[in-house]
Amino acid sequence: MKKALILLTAFAALAGCNSSKKENKPISVTSGGITITKAQDSPAYANATLTKSEIKVVQQGDSSTLDYTFKAEKFELGAQTADATTKGIANSPDGQHIHFIVNNGPYQAHYMPGISNKLPNGNYVVLAFLSRSYHESVKNKNAYFVENRNLGNVDAPDVDLSKPHIFYSRPKGTYKGADTKKLLLDFYLINCNLSPSGYNVKATINGEEFMLDEWAPYYVEGLPLGEVTIKLELLDETGKLVDSPFNPVERSITLAE
Repeated sequence: MKKALILLTAFAALAGCNSSKKENKPISVTSGGITITKAQDSPAYANATLTKSEIKVVQQGDSSTLDYTFKAEKFELGAQTADATTKGIANSPDGQHIHFIVNNGPYQAHYMPGISNKLPNGNYVVLAFLSRSYHESVKNKNAYFVENRNLGNVDAPDVDLSKPHIFYSRPKGTYKGADTKKLLLDFYLINCNLSPSGYNVKATINGEEFMLDEWAPYYVEGLPLGEVTIKLELLDETGKLVDSPFNPVERSITLAE
């Protein structure tokens, strides 16, 4: 299958070279019939915060129940994001929520501050971040929580959370009908950002490669019905894969009639 490497900011530079005014135009690239577009600005929630207020761990033999209670401020869980009806992408009728991720597995969406998980004993990285009702993450330094969590008597090293890491968020699961036309591609970064001369994310979608040099939400269009594979790779400034137990990450989703 044909592959193409594309830096999205290169298109932005070309679009702006003949204009002295900054225009808020979508930045799109197409390869192999698949189009990726940088999303238009969403409500920023620049002052929103997510903090852990309580945790309880109950060990039960070879597994443990892990109960978190979070506190969200300047962000209303359960509310519809103001521009939800204008996005044209899948939106949760239950409103804004927390994406809760364990070891970079598929997220759980939680619309209340209490979260309970039963896990086999082991060492885990727990990530939680605020999400708009259409599943777009809030990307500010206070809108997420991450920690190592050791359950049971397991001798395994913690993950160094001072280093750069990427976590997969969207798309996820099965999409039907109109929701198959336009999908949200979103991921979460800690301890790094993206730039043309720095870290990049390589997104491989059904074999087509796109280089992303801005940490932003993107829309994906032109996908065929059926199974779709998405692989994300966090690369350093030399193009080398960043050393992380969660990098790269690959998922499959389904688009149905």
